[in-house]
Amino acid sequence: MTDFERLHAQLDPFMESQRATLAELISRHTGGNGTFESKVPALFLSNHDQCSQSFPTMVRPALCILANGSKRIRLGDEDYLYDPLNYMVVSVAMPLSGAILEASPASPCLSLRLDIDPAEINALIAAAGPLAVPARPTERGVYVEQLDPSLLDAVVRLVRLLDTPKDIAMLAPLVRREILYRLLRSPQGHRLYEIAVGNSQMHRVSQAIEWLNGHFDHPLRMEDLAREVNLSVSTLHHRFKAMTSMSPLQYQKQLRLQEARRLMLSDGLDACAAGYRVGYESASQFSREYSRLFGEPPGRDLQRLRLSV
Repeated sequence: MTDFERLHAQLDPFMESQRATLAELISRHTGGNGTFESKVPALFLSNHDQCSQSFPTMVRPALCILANGSKRIRLGDEDYLYDPLNYMVVSVAMPLSGAILEASPASPCLSLRLDIDPAEINALIAAAGPLAVPARPTERGVYVEQLDPSLLDAVVRLVRLLDTPKDIAMLAPLVRREILYRLLRSPQGHRLYEIAVGNSQMHRVSQAIEWLNGHFDHPLRMEDLAREVNLSVSTLHHRFKAMTSMSPLQYQKQLRLQEARRLMLSDGLDACAAGYRVGYESASQFSREYSRLFGEPPGRDLQRLRLSV
């Protein structure tokens, strides 16, 4: 028995039928290699027929589900594996790298990403009332959880709306709301809950992350950031690292380097100009830290990227 057959043998008949339906929908609505924005707001479909690996990129809060294949996501030095039996949730924006572990032309890796707006979670909590979520220590802003039939069914119904575009405006918000509700009621739903609840420390850390996303090119003073989110410097540093596996300074560094890479690749800036634009004052420091993150100095990295397109 192949790994593929062993995996799907673990699914009950209903879930295997739903998985196969989801795979067919993704395949039909992508029609080729790549990631595609669908007509359902915030829903992206991916189809890849070969294994690959990506460098760290900023990933927004999202639900990620695989209909076929498997992936590994890396946060710092930690790996998270998921497949059609398990979904992944990113609860706060953070830099992640990834690898497609199983994919071929005969059996492509088929997946979807549904972006999550924390404001929607907050509105859903307000409408549903207290959910009796226990207080827990700060945990990572990414997790993998076993897929259950109710969540899979709702996801299939959302993607199936692509077959009837006239229904999207009316029905997609309702199905999306159901999906978010089921995520909140899942065994690890407290992670989303605490990100949305305004008086929790996790919510304040998520505010710090949003602040850094918008001000990464500015000098970082921990005292100012802590004051911005109403936490002590020590609490912010501890909770931030617990959630993202890195310090605020390390997080800012990754944001800067990713934006510099985009500026060089998309806007044609040279390394010195891109480094200066994102906040570096030393070209040698920029080149050194760029090489450490992406594996090569800026010039060679860009040449390789352009040749691969």
